[in-house]
Amino acid sequence: MKKVAVILSGCGKLDGSEVHEATLTLLNIDACGAKYQCASIDTPQSRVMDHLSSKESHEKRNMMIESARIARGEIVDAGGISPKDYDAVIFPGGFGAALNLCDFGMNGGEGTKVNPVIEKIIRDFHAAKKPIGAICIAPVIVARVLASNKAKITIGNDAGTAAAINKWGAEHVNCSAEEICFDPNNLLVTTPAYMLAENIAPVNRGIEKLVKKILSL
Repeated sequence: MKKVAVILSGCGKLDGSEVHEATLTLLNIDACGAKYQCASIDTPQSRVMDHLSSKESHEKRNMMIESARIARGEIVDAGGISPKDYDAVIFPGGFGAALNLCDFGMNGGEGTKVNPVIEKIIRDFHAAKKPIGAICIAPVIVARVLASNKAKITIGNDAGTAAAINKWGAEHVNCSAEEICFDPNNLLVTTPAYMLAENIAPVNRGIEKLVKKILSL
């Protein structure tokens, strides 16, 4: 039975993992007869947002503790995630991916830095030829780390984000919310999800395709 590591960045679309995307990822892994393990980083979030008002909240929250809400407490430190133990890794979206797992959400592309733990996971899985999935805004992380490998990904059709990705040396491909982009050279599978979708059904269709593709590799 295949086992997939799912990397979370908090809980909530504005400052952590997008709850629908994360849950649908877990659901589709399970529906395909595979196992998953949620993981996160034991560190404070870059910012905390009030999801009712969409305004910044002046409080501190821990990324792993918040991610544990989605994982129902079954979560491990991402620092221990290795391709020796997993068949694939998937990064759900949510703005936490662009704020906590990297800093793209704060600088818009120029000099974007990826958290060292996350960069190591991506490089290790890539070197081991294990598939990597990324959803919504999370593909920017993979594109940044694997730009020199000409990573081909999608975040939908946002021109500014696509331009930043292409400038790094990666390749952006426009896709609809229900489509996936597959890079056979780097074993990357990405889908736009809520970068484009206005409701949950097309998000699920895209994530279902992504999970099935990853588990077929």
